[in-house]
Amino acid sequence: MTAALILWSHALAALLFGGLTIWTVRASASGLPRRPLAAALALTALWALAVAGIGAGEMVTRIFETLRNLAWLGFMVTLHRRDANVRPPLALGTVYGVVALVSIGTLVLHIAANVGTPEAAGPIESAVLLLRMLVAVAALVLMQALYSALNPSAGSGLRWIVAALAGLWIADFALFCTEYLTAHPHPQSIAARGVAMVAAALAMVTALQRKGELNVQVSRAVAYQSLSLVAIGAYFALLALATSALATIGGSNARLLQTAFVLGSTAAILTLVSNGWLRAWAKVKLAKHFFRHRYDYRAEWMRFTETLGAPEGAAPLDERIVKAIADLTESPAGLLLVPDDSGLEPGASWNWDRSRLPVAADAALAGHLADTGRIIELDRVRADPRSPDAAAVPGWMLDAVDAWVLVPLPHLGSLAGAILLARPALDRALDWEDFDLLKVAGRQVASYLAEARAQEALADAQRFDEFNRRFAFILHDIKNLVSQLTLTARNAERHADKPEFRADMIATLKDSAERMNALLARLSQHHRGRSEAPHAVEVMHLVQRAAAARARQHPMNLSGASSAIAHADPAGLEQLLHHLVQNAIEASPADAPVTLTVGADEINVTIDVVDQGCGMSPAFVRDKLFKPFVSSKAGGFGIGAFEARQLAAAMDGRIEVTSREGEGTRFRVILKAAHAADLRHERAA
Repeated sequence: MTAALILWSHALAALLFGGLTIWTVRASASGLPRRPLAAALALTALWALAVAGIGAGEMVTRIFETLRNLAWLGFMVTLHRRDANVRPPLALGTVYGVVALVSIGTLVLHIAANVGTPEAAGPIESAVLLLRMLVAVAALVLMQALYSALNPSAGSGLRWIVAALAGLWIADFALFCTEYLTAHPHPQSIAARGVAMVAAALAMVTALQRKGELNVQVSRAVAYQSLSLVAIGAYFALLALATSALATIGGSNARLLQTAFVLGSTAAILTLVSNGWLRAWAKVKLAKHFFRHRYDYRAEWMRFTETLGAPEGAAPLDERIVKAIADLTESPAGLLLVPDDSGLEPGASWNWDRSRLPVAADAALAGHLADTGRIIELDRVRADPRSPDAAAVPGWMLDAVDAWVLVPLPHLGSLAGAILLARPALDRALDWEDFDLLKVAGRQVASYLAEARAQEALADAQRFDEFNRRFAFILHDIKNLVSQLTLTARNAERHADKPEFRADMIATLKDSAERMNALLARLSQHHRGRSEAPHAVEVMHLVQRAAAARARQHPMNLSGASSAIAHADPAGLEQLLHHLVQNAIEASPADAPVTLTVGADEINVTIDVVDQGCGMSPAFVRDKLFKPFVSSKAGGFGIGAFEARQLAAAMDGRIEVTSREGEGTRFRVILKAAHAADLRHERAA
């Protein structure tokens, strides 16, 4: 039964692959390399026919298997090279070449085992199986790389072919593993591989029926990973061959020699891999000899922007800027030089020893970098004192052995700073790619620095604006105090001998002193404009105080609901009433009283401040009344109404204005009503 399944499954696979070969030659799918695909399909058909006709272990079958593997590897590398947009790196072709050589080596070893002595045939066949497994694994990794590199716009037919090839290599690997573990081939595994070949052929039939453009992009990371995998596989293959040889020639000490070899070689490999200098050297050599460019610019720029755009809570921006530039050249440390009035001085650093940094700034270096914008290699300056950069580079920088490169940060015609990089593990001279990349990165981080400094300047300006705004309010209140004190001084000339006037004058002076202290407190940078949170307040008491404070200056009328209780800040409400009453007094004739009326309902408490002055036009009320620094009075600051509305808004209230020219004005303060129970609770607390 198993023998029949092997025969018919491989025969059917041979028929399908043969038909696909004819189909491909006559009408290939769009975007696929016709000749390599036809050759691979034809050799696969011949191999499947050989398995069905003469058996899987015969020499002719092994030859066709090797040719089949080489043909499919050639087809895969052709897919890479047919991409018109991205030239595949040389390293990828090297990987394919190494896998092809290993495949040929398995065939040579198999021939050697058949023509050699029976004693050596067993170890050689064991090594051959290991190498066949290595070829299958390497091919699978290359298939995965090819599948991952496919552009999203690539046709689905190509993806089907890649998936079918992956199934072919997986079937081979499963068969070789079974044979290696059991020391002889299993007919059931060979039959299963035949079924897998039929499935792969059917998948390719589906693929060739689909149309689609071919667009493959190869990443540098895939090339490095493929090389690493091949190196690891080669190491294990060498390990298998060496242990097999030691088992043959070692005699009674074979086990000891094998153990010593495995431990020693593994320790040596781990030591070499963990060496930072060696890793850097290998990376430089691979980039220099296998790739057209030293850098993978997409990966470098993504890492660069990720470092700069770290979330809140990470290192400060200046330090991230230094690290981002240092990472580009694998520099272990860096120092940011920032401009000041006298030149460049040390700023933020990353892994830099700050104990030897100078205190004074360097004006010559700042001017030289601003004029030239040139990246300075300090080793060249040390080697040639007559270099154009020698006069500008300070001595402390040349004396620092680790100082390697100085990168200026130009921004909009000025110098935003410079970054001094430490020498990397693998010391090397910069080439044109380094200069280009550092110039672009320098301009980018210079824009970040400039934006950060602009943000700081804006924050400072906002703080000064807030201070000036508070000062404008204070100046307005001082003007009112000066008016009150001037009136008191003028009346003192006529009534100083009257005891009641002296008592009134003392009360006025005390009130003025208290208000001046309050003004100073408001001018403090720690003042935030509200001393208490709004709570239940008896409104009539505050209105009476405001009226009594102005009664000596102007006639006042007071009326309304004495039991009105509102949610308010007492200090803020008193300040609000002070502004409105003062404006009403200044707008009213000397003999026309100002009226204060308190009203209340279940929802709101109102306070009306009514004058009999000249009134205001609707346009002025709408457009200018509540604008700061706009006033209808000669010498007015235009602050009172503006601050009054802000104070009302802070208490969740509002101010309404009704005015007619020649008839006077009414300001109505509307606050949220509270209840007597709220007031009792506040007093109890």
